[in-house]
Amino acid sequence: MVGVAQSVQAMVPTVVRSEPPEIPLIDMSSPYAGCSMADAARQWGIFQAVNHGVPKEALSELQRVGREFFSLPQAERQRYAMDPSSGKTEGYGSTLQQDGPDGKKTWSDFLFHNVSPPAAVNHAAWPENPAGYREANEAYSGHMWRLTRALFEHLSAGLGLEEGAMAEAFGGDDVVLLQKINFYPPCPQPELALGVAPHTDLSTVTVLVPNDVPGLQVLSNGTYKAVLHRTTVSKEKTRMSWPVFVEPPTEHVVGPHPQLVTDECPAKYKGKKFGDYKYCKINKLPL
Repeated sequence: MVGVAQSVQAMVPTVVRSEPPEIPLIDMSSPYAGCSMADAARQWGIFQAVNHGVPKEALSELQRVGREFFSLPQAERQRYAMDPSSGKTEGYGSTLQQDGPDGKKTWSDFLFHNVSPPAAVNHAAWPENPAGYREANEAYSGHMWRLTRALFEHLSAGLGLEEGAMAEAFGGDDVVLLQKINFYPPCPQPELALGVAPHTDLSTVTVLVPNDVPGLQVLSNGTYKAVLHRTTVSKEKTRMSWPVFVEPPTEHVVGPHPQLVTDECPAKYKGKKFGDYKYCKINKLPL
């Protein structure tokens, strides 16, 4: 996972508790950024990136329209409700007060939709309100496209591969960027709830922008970690985050890169269509 705040957090898909350990900080303007990033991906599976080139204005506008969407009346938000039973898998949803693990309640609302490539985008799932929502997300997705390419280049080099190897292995220009907004309202009994239960992400890389309220593998043949993480909630404050999930196309087969498989280091995972992998993971089926 990569974090972007006015820094960015990246998850290369570690439980982050209320007092998290010091997550590695990567200065992407440094000539040593690639080595530091690869080390963090191996040892942690998560790092925070600064000097990443995403303008503060783009981040601020993304956060503004997200906050304003979740300030809308429930009936307005419900206009964009997802309905998987009818094939509508993007849009607004809620897990507020649903039963979670260990007797705890889940406590979150969310909105998500694809932002890239154009062929994967369904603007019907994008809110018309607040004003500027579409423009903010399109501008931010352009910065995410550039940033994820830079991340892939550094992480490829860290595996001893050509700079473009990882991006190509995950689908090249057809790589999908899925924008999500997580909204965790104040909870009267936070000790009895979780925003999100412990999990690892489905995506190849997650780029995360948090607000100021704290809460928070296959291709590398096991070299890079998939970080286990969960989200806690606050009694007094609203917590929000803006992750971008970077995923292969549904029909794209993902497995250990051929250059990383040898007699001494055999494949640890079987090649699988990403869509099949996603279905199995969501439904907790054997991978």
